[in-house]
Amino acid sequence: MNLQFYLEKLSSSDELKKFKKENPKAYLCSAFFIIDKEGKNNKVHFDYFVPKGNIISFHTEKEIKKEEMENFSSVLQEKIQSKFDLDFNDVESLISKRMEEENIKNKIQKIILSLQNYKGEEILSGTVFISAMGMIKISIDLKKMEIVDFEKKSIMDILNIVKKK
Repeated sequence: MNLQFYLEKLSSSDELKKFKKENPKAYLCSAFFIIDKEGKNNKVHFDYFVPKGNIISFHTEKEIKKEEMENFSSVLQEKIQSKFDLDFNDVESLISKRMEEENIKNKIQKIILSLQNYKGEEILSGTVFISAMGMIKISIDLKKMEIVDFEKKSIMDILNIVKKK
């Protein structure tokens, strides 16, 4: 799965062209990906911020579908570049390598990622679901293509946090 492929698919769609004509000041502010290792339920969504305050998401799984999202923040969403040479196989390899270094033997089941501009830096952050009801929180620096945050949790860790509250 290659990010540029989906961006090109979206860019050539009539749905996006119409949207951009109606909203010339709108810009790409985030992207959301689900990489399902156990099935065919991959998802790729691109979100555009419209300066009047709303966010429009384009789903690119089969045909291009537009959906208005609720904007929970009054903060101006930062623009992200639309040219990426990002292959999700490389991201998965990066995660697998780090799992090996951390002596995590579980199997990757699903990777959920969000691409955003945070304080001027484009980052990929998300959650990796692994076998034995585990998960790993990650952040990847896209310029260096390295993991900058990696934290393994289990469902029991989360249940214990909920119990304490």
